[in-house]
Amino acid sequence: MKPPNALRSRRAARRKKVAHIRFAEDEISAVETAAERAGLSVSAFFRSLSLEGAGVRPFMNREDRAILEMLIQDMRAVGGNLNQIARALNGSRSVAGSDLKGAIDDARAIATTVAAELAAMTKRAGAARRGEAT
Repeated sequence: MKPPNALRSRRAARRKKVAHIRFAEDEISAVETAAERAGLSVSAFFRSLSLEGAGVRPFMNREDRAILEMLIQDMRAVGGNLNQIARALNGSRSVAGSDLKGAIDDARAIATTVAAELAAMTKRAGAARRGEAT
């Protein structure tokens, strides 16, 4: 595993281009407030908004990314279970109905949670962009 400083240096090395933007005092104040509410630095806030607008990456704060990472781990676990069941069935081995039902129920629960979290993230991101409290 790389030390945190090496990772930070590598990321900074990739960001060599600088964009200059002019703001009125009240505009930059609003941007700083919105960035703080989103849990991001002003640079990260602008980068997120710009990349979202360009269709490259959705706007997410640290909390959203942590939630998404947990959901991805859950999806991988359920996917692994479903894959094992599919292999057993394809190999003409029997699978207990309760195992199959449990795996399908888990997949359905994760999909529902992902949809709900993405909807909440979208709502929070919109509010953060507008500088509204969530």
